[in-house]
Amino acid sequence: MRFVRFLDGNTPRYGVVDGTEVEVVSPHPFVGSMRRTGTRVPLAGLRLLAPVIPSKIIGVGRNYRDHAAELDHGVPTEPLLFLKPSSAVVGPDDAIRYPTGMTNEVHHEAELAVVIGALTQAVSPELAGANMGQPGAVIRGFTAANDVTARDLQRADDQWTRAKGFDSFLPLGPAISTDVDPAALSVRCRVNGEVRQDDTTASMVFDVATIVSYASHVMTLLPGDVVLTGTPAGVGPVVPGDVVEVEIEGIGILRNPVVDRELERTPRPAPNVSPN
Repeated sequence: MRFVRFLDGNTPRYGVVDGTEVEVVSPHPFVGSMRRTGTRVPLAGLRLLAPVIPSKIIGVGRNYRDHAAELDHGVPTEPLLFLKPSSAVVGPDDAIRYPTGMTNEVHHEAELAVVIGALTQAVSPELAGANMGQPGAVIRGFTAANDVTARDLQRADDQWTRAKGFDSFLPLGPAISTDVDPAALSVRCRVNGEVRQDDTTASMVFDVATIVSYASHVMTLLPGDVVLTGTPAGVGPVVPGDVVEVEIEGIGILRNPVVDRELERTPRPAPNVSPN
């Protein structure tokens, strides 16, 4: 099953992709009472939104050996956690807004993202991985993410909040897939059609269940929260005018243009910090 979140007039709604149509569900996929409404709309032409606006985003650094090596770092002995704010989230086709004047080196980072489905505290890896994709399970599904990073600021700072926390530095989408196996999914990134990253999740140091379990022993995970799983080797710069595509097997293609935020004058609404 693939859920999308889309704009119906001025109202965000969730639906299940069924071929060329989307069947609206109510209220949203993060409650056990979710139901199909029978209302269908064409998928073509829908304004897709970020599939979820989480209360928090937990990232994991250096979770692919080759990526750690390309940045001249060793592989952590336990998951290396960091946070991104919900205000960093944008959806498919939204602009990555390059913070000109504050950084000179913005990088793409293609990642598999885990979407949490239940309130979760201090669970074992076995429980974290149980019944993936089902209503009420710890892991409700998976989506594609671009963990955009100001690499020069990451090197300059002792912690990564500034480098990873700018508005628009976390594109998510295009859908939440509930029936993919996260053990060996292909993860690719293209910039202007050129492949930059190409690996599978089988190369991760810590698997999905281990990461979610580890994070849940640090902080309570809420339905709709997002846990990133690290990026493969091949990260590199993007500049205004580029188009970045993150493609993950079974989920789809997340496409975002890069713009100079000083030249972008479109007012941005405050983020909706609930899953729906």
